Amino acid sequence: MAGERLTVIIPVYNEEKTVGEIIRQVKAEAHQKQIIVVNDGSTDNTESVLRSLADSALVVISYSPNQGKGHAIRQAIPKITGDIVIIQDADLEYYPDEYGLLIDKIVQGKADVVYGTRFVGSHRVFYFYHFIGNFILNMIANVILNATLSDLMTGAKAFRTPVIKSLKLYANRFGIETEITAEIFRRKYRVYEVPVSYSGRTYEEGKKITWVDFFRSLFWLMRASFRKI
Repeated sequence: MAGERLTVIIPVYNEEKTVGEIIRQVKAEAHQKQIIVVNDGSTDNTESVLRSLADSALVVISYSPNQGKGHAIRQAIPKITGDIVIIQDADLEYYPDEYGLLIDKIVQGKADVVYGTRFVGSHRVFYFYHFIGNFILNMIANVILNATLSDLMTGAKAFRTPVIKSLKLYANRFGIETEITAEIFRRKYRVYEVPVSYSGRTYEEGKKITWVDFFRSLFWLMRASFRKI
């Protein structure tokens, strides 16, 4: 796939301190790209920051109230124009300058979906209980889906555009991560994992996922794994 064009989807909720910088980093990355920012009901100054950055390369979708990451991703999918889609969190935990690593197997025609795993590459040491929750979800998913994923909850995922458009997605919040995983494995897409750098932030710095999301994610994993395709 030569001269691939990326679409980068950035769900945003109350990220006035980081959204400008993440957009700058995404724009600075070398590939040609479309950037879709979904302002998911922010109540801070995120909307003002986005207005100040408006240009032809930036598609902004805004609505209220907050619906969650999954809902935000679904709003962006119909507007995709690129060949490869990357989901990028707005909180600076993942690095846009590693997009080349994330899409390499797709460009080579070897993968349909690539997960950037946080547990192999360089990463900030983060919450043990998050690690355990992720480990348990991975184990359950691997047993059900006959897979060997190490990080299904990663915020760094890349897809061939026809793949992400083929998925039936309903989860509104962080359950979207497990729903996506069940969908792509049940549809027998080719999946790779590659190591990515990760700078996990603390709750004081604005981290939003909680223990409640473990149960939501488990629910959506089970629901997506056993429903009809």
